[in-house]
Amino acid sequence: MPPNQHQLASHFNLPAGDLLWPDECWQDYLAPIIVKGRHGEAVLQLASYGMVPKRHQPPGVRISTMNARAETIGELFNYRRAWQQQSLCLVPMQHFYEPCYESGRAERWKIGMADGSPFAVAGLWRAWSEPDGSISHTFTQITINADHHPLMKRMHRPGDEKRTLVIVPPDQYMHWLNCSNPEQARSFLTHYPAELMTATPAPLKPKEAAPEQGSLFD
Repeated sequence: MPPNQHQLASHFNLPAGDLLWPDECWQDYLAPIIVKGRHGEAVLQLASYGMVPKRHQPPGVRISTMNARAETIGELFNYRRAWQQQSLCLVPMQHFYEPCYESGRAERWKIGMADGSPFAVAGLWRAWSEPDGSISHTFTQITINADHHPLMKRMHRPGDEKRTLVIVPPDQYMHWLNCSNPEQARSFLTHYPAELMTATPAPLKPKEAAPEQGSLFD
């Protein structure tokens, strides 16, 4: 779930002005991200979730670029250029969702900060030239292995590799945005302390229907 305008102003010190976005974020939905401005300052902009939006995919091709694996982020075509150019962003949110199978079946769990505060995860962004001459922006979230994380290893299907988003501590926001090379950026791709996080069951209501592609946060 993206933060609301009040949270962006109070927690991130970034007034949203007349920017608007949906309460929930799924693939190709607009959400606020934080990028580095021309003078190294934090700038708020809207971008759609997924590095390669459906409208820019070849006919008959449907790929998900909502998450970029840290292990291959510098190699895969969809992320390589943004990673090399250090087009880094912060994706602010209130919480995100993962499936938990501890009950014997998949259940949606809500994951966030133990104190209830909004937070931000590491991401990449890029610009797209649209047919009408406008410029749009997209983003992806960076994930790392979580096989040994006390909380996140409980998520996902048994036998599958465990993954987690990279939560950036508030005092490191600007350091992340101002990374100058991939080696420096990789030093930020670490686990967030499990004791500062919380996870609770959050099943979808019967009338709720997910779009074609699920989301990590909504």
